[in-house]
Amino acid sequence: MPYISDFFEGPMECEVLRLNDRVAVNMGPGEQVVGIEVLDASEILEGLKEQKIHLENLVAS
Repeated sequence: MPYISDFFEGPMECEVLRLNDRVAVNMGPGEQVVGIEVLDASEILEGLKEQKIHLENLVAS
């Protein structure tokens, strides 16, 4: 199960920055992080199946 977190709503042109074979960061205007994609997330993120993901040090603007 992939996990895709979008920090902004609506269509947005972005550049995909691949960190490795499982994780990609979507960069929007002004080099802002607008999304994170994690492939096979249910295998590596605890709590995903229960819909409980805790993000630290992340500030939405």
